[in-house]
Amino acid sequence: MNLYPSPSAGFDEPFEMLHACHERVERMLHLLERLAAHLAQVGPDTQAQQAAADVLRYFEIAAPHHHEDEERHVLPRLRAQGLAELADRIAADHRRMHGAWQPLRDQLFAVQRAQHPDCAEWPAFCALYRAHIQLEEGQAFPAAAAQCDAGQLQAMGAEMAGRRQAR
Repeated sequence: MNLYPSPSAGFDEPFEMLHACHERVERMLHLLERLAAHLAQVGPDTQAQQAAADVLRYFEIAAPHHHEDEERHVLPRLRAQGLAELADRIAADHRRMHGAWQPLRDQLFAVQRAQHPDCAEWPAFCALYRAHIQLEEGQAFPAAAAQCDAGQLQAMGAEMAGRRQAR
């Protein structure tokens, strides 16, 4: 189960970086869906174990960074514009996604141990993430980006990069 090439954007363009992260999330969700089908047909073979490792790596490392980027840089800008309800909904989505991830995480670890987990909740996890991405891409990012000048974008990108290097 090969991954697709990842979209790239640099920290010098932080909103493009956030968009690129969403593209990566979509690729991981697609891989997760393919993994579920593969498990149903073939079982937890070597390919399934590698796919599980790829999904785990993304949602354990990159996704938390992405959510933190949004909570530090997008949500405060939304609140400053009087869009607190939108910011609160996104923050609540982050909590729901984190909660939905925990059992899925355990199931992916089981795949890595060549066990066959119950994948029944995987479609709901994918749907939750996709709805969240639509909300951010359609409303939150355009509103937050409209408030940023070049200096703010540079500071945002530098903070995002620095936080990742510090970890």
